[in-house]
Amino acid sequence: MPAVGLDARVGPVGVTARGDMAVPDDPSLAGWYRHGPAPGSARGSAVLVGHVDDDTGEIGEFAALRGVRPGDRVEVRRAAADPVRYRVVSRVTVPKDELPSSAFRRSGGPVLTLITCAPPFVPDRGGYLSNLVVTAEPVESRAPGNGRVQWPT
Repeated sequence: MPAVGLDARVGPVGVTARGDMAVPDDPSLAGWYRHGPAPGSARGSAVLVGHVDDDTGEIGEFAALRGVRPGDRVEVRRAAADPVRYRVVSRVTVPKDELPSSAFRRSGGPVLTLITCAPPFVPDRGGYLSNLVVTAEPVESRAPGNGRVQWPT
């Protein structure tokens, strides 16, 4: 992700009272969905979520995902282990209530799934109506990532 400049600290998140995945209040932070695999796990989808912006207009770290394209690299730095490097393989925009269940899978090959809000923004309907879902696969290369998230905060 050379041009996007994503650099966020990560902390665990769960679910809201409504059953939705929680998102950190601070737009400079990313949340790891703690009910699924962690980045670097041998199987399943490690999910990181963050804000595009907040109610004050402050731009969130995950706004950078708008510039991500297949082939871009991302690095997750972990406090207790070596960094994990990924290559973006897809990006898709979906209606907010239609997040693919595969984004939260606990089996199969390892992937990193990054999720943030996407237009349209309709205040009368609660804000952003879509999500941008970026999927990345692990790479063995020692080359540094172009974007990174700090694990954990």
